Amino acid sequence: MQDVITFIKENRESYIEELKELLRIPSISAIPEHKNDMQRAAEMVSDKLKLAGLNKVKIFQTEGHPIVYGEWLGAPGKPTVLVYGHYDVQPVDPIELWDSDPFEPVVKGNKIFARGATDDKGQLFMHIKSVEACFKKHGSLPVNVKFCIEGEEEIGSPSLGSFISTQKEMLKCDTVLVSDTSLYAPGLPTITYGLRGLCYMEIELTGPNRDLHSGTYGGAVDNPINVLARMIAKLHDKNGKITIPGFYDTVLQLTKAERENFKKLKFSEKAYAKEIGLAELTGEKGYTTLERTWARPTLDCNGIYGGWTGAGAKTVIASKATAKISMRLVPHQDPKKIEKLFTKYIKEITPRTVKVKVTALHGGQPVITPLGGSIPVIATFFQLLKAPSVLMGLGLNTENLHSPNEHFDLNHFMLGIQSSAYFFEEYAK
Repeated sequence: MQDVITFIKENRESYIEELKELLRIPSISAIPEHKNDMQRAAEMVSDKLKLAGLNKVKIFQTEGHPIVYGEWLGAPGKPTVLVYGHYDVQPVDPIELWDSDPFEPVVKGNKIFARGATDDKGQLFMHIKSVEACFKKHGSLPVNVKFCIEGEEEIGSPSLGSFISTQKEMLKCDTVLVSDTSLYAPGLPTITYGLRGLCYMEIELTGPNRDLHSGTYGGAVDNPINVLARMIAKLHDKNGKITIPGFYDTVLQLTKAERENFKKLKFSEKAYAKEIGLAELTGEKGYTTLERTWARPTLDCNGIYGGWTGAGAKTVIASKATAKISMRLVPHQDPKKIEKLFTKYIKEITPRTVKVKVTALHGGQPVITPLGGSIPVIATFFQLLKAPSVLMGLGLNTENLHSPNEHFDLNHFMLGIQSSAYFFEEYAK
C-alpha cells in the first residue's frame, strides 16, 4: 500500500489541475439553460473513469440529466464497492458575494475555491484518483468497484430511483461508498452513521386578480405577502417547536447513550456562532445545538417572494406571494405523511381573504441519524439494493457548500484519495 500512497502524494499538482477542469463546467442541474453543461460534465466524468482504469463505462440518459456508470470486476471472490457521487452543483446566486468567478477555480493558500469544490466534485474526484493510483501501481484493485455518478442530487435525484430499480443487477454490491458528507473537525476522520430526511414544500397565496395600487386599495384587501408572513410565523411556537399537528408523532428519540456521546465531542457554541457571524444561537427548547442539528426534525423557510423586489419603490399590493419551506426529518418520519400533515395545516391557517396552493417539490427518507443534511438516495440504495452505505465525508461544514465562496481544503482532498485507497484494501479483508 505504501507505494500507492507515495504515488498519490507525488501526483498532488496534477490531481488539482484535473479537478479544476471539472470545476470549470457550470453543471447547475436546477437551471434548464445549463442542460448542455450537464452533458459536458457527465462526459468528463466518464472520460476520467476510463482513464482511471475501469473497463466498462457508460453514460445513461434519463428524463432529466445523465447518469454515469463504470465498473471493474476483476477481483473474483472479493466484495463489491459501489461508489456514489454527483457532478451537479447548486446555483451560484447571489453572484455579487463571490470573491472570484465560481466556475474559474482559484487556489488560495491550501484551499480551492469554486462551486462544487466540496459538494461534490472534489469529494467524488478523490475516489476516481484513488482507483487510478491502485491501477498505476498494482495493475488491479483489491475489491470489485462500481461507480454510479448522477447529475440530479441537488434537485432531489428524481431520475435515480427508477434507474436503480431497473438496473438492480448491474448495480448489485456489498456496500455503497459515499463522500458527500463532512468531517466533524479539520483533520479528524469521521464516519457519519445517519442522515436526516427531507420534505420540501411550496406555498403560493393568491389575493386580488392583479397587483393593486397600495394607496387606492390599501386597508380594504388582504396583502398576500402580509398573510404569508403571518402564516410562516405560526409554524413554530415560542419554544422553537413545530406546530403542525401530528408532526412529532413518530419521531425517533435520542438514546441516553447517544446524548452522552454527543457531549463528549469538543463543541463550542460560542465558536459555532462566531463562525457564522451570530451573537447567539437558538432552537428547540430542551436540546443542545448538536442534538438540534443532527437528530431533531426542523422546519425552515428557504425563500419568500412576491410583489416588487427590484431597486427603488413600487407601491403595490401583490396579487401573489410564494414561500418555499423545507423540513428536515428524522427516523421514523415519512416524507409523504409529513407532506399531507403540512398541506392540511397550511390550508387550516389560510384566511378566506386569499386562496392557497400547496405543492410538494421533493423529499427523501431519513436514515438513522445523526447528520443534519440529507442525501435521499442513501435510503433508496438500501431499499432497492439492500446495500448499507459507508458515509466517508472529507469536506467541512464551514466550506460554504450551497453558499458563495464554496471551497475545499486541499489537504483533505489529498488525504481523501489516500483514505479511499486504504478503504478498498481494508474492505477486501
